[in-house]
Amino acid sequence: MTLRILVGISGGIAAYKAASLIRLLVQEGHDVHAVPTTSALRFIGKPTLEALSRNPVTSDVFDDVAEVRHVALGQRADLIIVAPATANTLAKLANGQADDLLGTSVLASSAPLVIAPAMHTEMWQHPATQDNVAKLTEHGARFVGPDAGELTGGDVGAGRLADPERIVREALAIVGDDSLRGTSVVISAGGTHESIDPVRFIGNRSSGAMGVALAKRALARGASVTLVGANLQVHPPAGADVVSVESTAELRDAMLAGANADIVIMAAAVSDYRVAGGSDAKLKKETLGANPTIELAENPDILAELARAERSNTVVGFAAETESEQDALIALGRAKLERKGADLLVVNRVGTEAGFGERETSVTVLDANGIVAAAAGTKMSVADVIMDAIAQHKETS
Repeated sequence: MTLRILVGISGGIAAYKAASLIRLLVQEGHDVHAVPTTSALRFIGKPTLEALSRNPVTSDVFDDVAEVRHVALGQRADLIIVAPATANTLAKLANGQADDLLGTSVLASSAPLVIAPAMHTEMWQHPATQDNVAKLTEHGARFVGPDAGELTGGDVGAGRLADPERIVREALAIVGDDSLRGTSVVISAGGTHESIDPVRFIGNRSSGAMGVALAKRALARGASVTLVGANLQVHPPAGADVVSVESTAELRDAMLAGANADIVIMAAAVSDYRVAGGSDAKLKKETLGANPTIELAENPDILAELARAERSNTVVGFAAETESEQDALIALGRAKLERKGADLLVVNRVGTEAGFGERETSVTVLDANGIVAAAAGTKMSVADVIMDAIAQHKETS
């Protein structure tokens, strides 16, 4: 679910952390609009906010008057996050002041309001500030933080801005789709490595970005998530139980351990073969010669093993293919779905310039009857479509 999120930024030293907050929200696939106060722009520049949010930035109620921007931003928002929120901004929001674009946007919106305060301890603890927090809470605002820690000038105490990842997690939980609440999900991600010797391995280009995106979307929908990460090159999401593995054998053990989950997703790129009799010592060029031969042995088919077992859950597989012709690509997917026995198969076209890493991707989701969904775009937006297809399958099966 792509949200239109308004990020208000007030003029405190923690304003620089808003850049990380905006970046995380954009990576989640949301449409983010930054609304800094005039004071905030003295701490962080408009070009930075525009580059990260990918949207124009203004702080003046007299910009885009014909569009009635001072009202439109708030009306269109699905969620408003104010981070950092200074004592001054808390006071203005609590009393309905609307002398800048942030104030008018908040008043014009019925969207959930999440506030992450940041200020010195004495300011946070002052009765006036606490009265404003109480009033905003009574009006329905949710607070994240502040944390205790080192503050500007070497002071230590309550008033530090909460970690941007925590702000994102708690803010999105408020508006998240809870269709998977109470559901257990196990997801494999990344690419397995098969050891040749202690230095070298056979592997693939998968970074784990697609599996991590699926884990984030499952968490946002209320699921409990176990992420089995094979040599991940991206950070796993906070809130997931992460099991790190390297080889296909280790991945198999971890996935079989979670095979009873309500939803099992095999998004990892699994090596079809391993090195037969790998060496415990580094193989030397002098002994291997000019044209060495490596003997391979077939790895177990984890997806087929999960899908063919006696079960009542939903098993989802992935098929990464380089076929350029769409009909032929779908034919490959149909054949793999039948061969493996999974409930759903996500077919994605990959190559050195597509599909892997943080690049955008395109997928087609198949079940036994044919195509059930298709999507193209960022990994996060595509993950939403995949999770929708999985939820639909669970409802109808």
